Amino acid sequence: QVQLVESGGGLVQPGGSLRLSCAASGIMFRIMGWYRQAPGKQRELVAILTSERKTVYGDSVKDRFAISRDNAKNTLDLSMNSLLPEDTAVYYCYGFHEGRNYWGQGTQVTVSL
Repeated sequence: QVQLVESGGGLVQPGGSLRLSCAASGIMFRIMGWYRQAPGKQRELVAILTSERKTVYGDSVKDRFAISRDNAKNTLDLSMNSLLPEDTAVYYCYGFHEGRNYWGQGTQVTVSL
């Protein structure tokens, strides 16, 4: 069974840091990444990492977030620094394999005082 399970969300103050993790099972995805969706907004790209180690970041998170992958553990991490209130959203782990998109259930990140 193919699964993506996120962990690590929570409440953090502005300027703080948080690390999200995604545990994949069932297959080794060629492309993995993170998306987020804030209330009333469309889901947007946070970061993508291909099997060739190419990375793409959303404009709003460049230089603040870093995506990394451990193929041996089949996990994907997102290190988030200098968090802003506008980073508040549900963050989804994403995987692409043989023409299909897979999504995790999401983890809430709230940036607030």
